Amino acid sequence: MTNHKQTSRQTTKKPRKKKAAKKQGKLPWWGMYALALVIGLLVIGGGFYWFFIKPYAYRWKPCYGRQAYGVCIPCEYNVHGIDISHYQGGIDWGELHKNKDTDFPLRFIFMKATEGGDLADATFVQNFDSAKAYGFVRGAYHFFNPSSDARKQAEFFIRNVQLKPGDLAPVLDVETKGKNKADLQRSVKTWLDVVEAHYGVKPILYTSYKFKENYLSDAAFDEYPYWIAHYYVDSVRYRGHWEFWQHTDIGEVPGIEGDVDLNVFNGTLQDLSNYTLPEVH
Repeated sequence: MTNHKQTSRQTTKKPRKKKAAKKQGKLPWWGMYALALVIGLLVIGGGFYWFFIKPYAYRWKPCYGRQAYGVCIPCEYNVHGIDISHYQGGIDWGELHKNKDTDFPLRFIFMKATEGGDLADATFVQNFDSAKAYGFVRGAYHFFNPSSDARKQAEFFIRNVQLKPGDLAPVLDVETKGKNKADLQRSVKTWLDVVEAHYGVKPILYTSYKFKENYLSDAAFDEYPYWIAHYYVDSVRYRGHWEFWQHTDIGEVPGIEGDVDLNVFNGTLQDLSNYTLPEVH
């Protein structure tokens, strides 16, 4: 009898090779460059809008009121005016005088007289005399330099500006903060005191509404008349009392080449006389 050896065959499965996983999420080189370009353009475009378009967007806002002098005029105020300096160059006063007979007649003109302790505006004397000759209520302002001695600045202004009865009170233009708030306030108060003692009227303080709130919020300055600069808005955001509002720096006024600042007075023409030098009896 024959014995057959049975051999058991074990089937050994060869391990299957795993398919290489497809790489996902990685852009080709040209895609990386394209993405960087898009991001760069967005950053540049955003920066351009923020610094060059947004501050002047009001220029393109639709005007739902009245337009005059190239802007949407705050027509709820009756007394309008401008302020000028050497930046406006030569002025055709005969043509400018015609703006007294428009729907929004110009009544007053502030003129830059001095800056710091030794800089006089080259056009002041001629402009100041012409404003008087053509029947405008005139005023003079001093651009304050916090780095210069305040008393010296006040005396320099006094030497250069001969105000007469009917002229607007002298103006101090404060726009730069200097070293610190305390020093600025002391210097500004010194100028105001010296000038008030000389002319016998309280000076007008010109500044932006933000600068007023940040640097001149002390009660010592609340007694002064304010001329607030706030551009491209429908109304002044400053919540305190104000007498003058400089509402734009892009006015177009016949008789003056280029842009000019436009202002309104917060009252009637009769009220305006309360901020002028009184008649001497």
